[in-house]
Amino acid sequence: MANRFRITLAQLNPVVGDIQGNLDKALAASEQGREAGADLVAFPEMFITGYNTQDLVMKPVFHQAAMAAVQSLAAQCADGPAIAIGGPWTEDGKLFNAYLILKGGRIGTKVLKHHLPNETVFDEVRLYDAGPLGGPYSVGNSRIGSPICEDSWHPDVSETLEETGAEFLLIPNGSPYFRNKYDVRLNHMVARVVETGLPLIYLNMVGGQDDQVFDGATFGLNPGGELAFRMPVFDEAVTHVDLERGDEGWRIVPAEVVPQPDEWEQDYRAMVQSLRDYMGKTGFKKALLGLSGGVDSALVAAIAVDAIGAENVRCVMLPSEYTSQASLDDAEAVAKALGVHYDYVPISDSRAAVTDTLASLFAGREADLTEENVQSRLRGLLLMAISNKFGEMLLTTGNKSEVAVGYATIYGDMNGGYNPIKDLYKTRVFETCRWRNANHRDWMMGPEGEVIRPSVIDKPPSAELREDQKDSDSLPDYPELDAILEILVDRDGSIADCEAAGFEADVARRVEHLIYISEYKRFQSAPGTRLTKRAFWLDRRYPIVNRWRDRS
Repeated sequence: MANRFRITLAQLNPVVGDIQGNLDKALAASEQGREAGADLVAFPEMFITGYNTQDLVMKPVFHQAAMAAVQSLAAQCADGPAIAIGGPWTEDGKLFNAYLILKGGRIGTKVLKHHLPNETVFDEVRLYDAGPLGGPYSVGNSRIGSPICEDSWHPDVSETLEETGAEFLLIPNGSPYFRNKYDVRLNHMVARVVETGLPLIYLNMVGGQDDQVFDGATFGLNPGGELAFRMPVFDEAVTHVDLERGDEGWRIVPAEVVPQPDEWEQDYRAMVQSLRDYMGKTGFKKALLGLSGGVDSALVAAIAVDAIGAENVRCVMLPSEYTSQASLDDAEAVAKALGVHYDYVPISDSRAAVTDTLASLFAGREADLTEENVQSRLRGLLLMAISNKFGEMLLTTGNKSEVAVGYATIYGDMNGGYNPIKDLYKTRVFETCRWRNANHRDWMMGPEGEVIRPSVIDKPPSAELREDQKDSDSLPDYPELDAILEILVDRDGSIADCEAAGFEADVARRVEHLIYISEYKRFQSAPGTRLTKRAFWLDRRYPIVNRWRDRS
């Protein structure tokens, strides 16, 4: 019996719904495996359809097309190595999340996902039926167990596979990024290795899908939990991994352990990758945004340039009579540093025209937030006109602090198709700007060096919708606000928890009130990059009409 087994691991970026495109990627990777003498070519969870499909997978014509594509892949690769690929499968009127093992021109084994995640961004209980606890499948001289993603987070599936003869575990995943997610995965997988005594390969996909980003970082563990190899974070890669059989069974031959970037770099990469893929997968080539001279729009401009290149980004300054000269100078400096196309479109005359149009209707009433919001909505109107005229996707630039408390104008500065900083609190926006100024990587398409000058980062934040306006006039200072939001939103904490952390109960209650009354704005807001387990959208689903308030 041969004592060596080679797996080609395809850490690739599928597109949801592009079954033919995903099939072509699978064919190319399978050919690489054949040329490398692989025994098995492995793909991530639900690769043939892309992931996360949400309700699309329940459409019969869709999952039938996906099943037919897998059968076509088997036929076209009949003379090559075995293939393991994720996709939907139906049997007896039930729909399963399956891992399909192709050998000799046909589907030889179907592994059906047993534990269906039903939290955060996942709704698999409503999409799929649960498969049974199954046994391993044979490829060449090996018996392999494949818990599918969530199945590997529970001990019963892996233990059953070990008890029924699996010699190592190959785990296909569609595991989206959140900050420090790799450590969470690694801890769970070490537990499976310790419990079963088997080597384990954790295969993840890469790429952006709506708000989610799949970060790759495929890795292997030998018994005892020793890290045998790790593939790149966020990058597509096809890697050939060998296992050798000794007296104690299979062991992964140690290979390259690609370094893990820190959380600041991973967050920034996630924002760049999600925007790049959101635009590329929806067909947009160019983007535009309103560049105010503030820190949020400056960071979004940098992300956009790093994602799609300066030649594909338009920045527009839309000043009113309340816009300071410092903001004008800062916006122009950022645009020049990034090398983007820069337009200057004053709105004072347009604002005056709207004010005159409404004058008779508003007669006898004091000017208030209404007039301030007219400016923001005029900017939204003009930016959408530019978007329509030039076919450029409008990016919106609200950070998580503003999104949380509704400090944004619906149909105004909230206009746009995507928001890469939607899950980034304001205090992290400042630090992320500093990080980008100090760091440059090969995956960034923008220039090296300082692209957001210190005056943009250091000045007091202001919407500049009235004379001498500051964000702190309406909100707690951002360090305090963000700390309270982290308790109430990210940890689902209470007013009492805020008090225990040293914050005044009245301030915490006011922030809580703002969170709840802003739900209708978030319901209509653009999607944006998910960086945490409590991003606004699928991670946190609250009613719009809601009278609950914490009176504890």
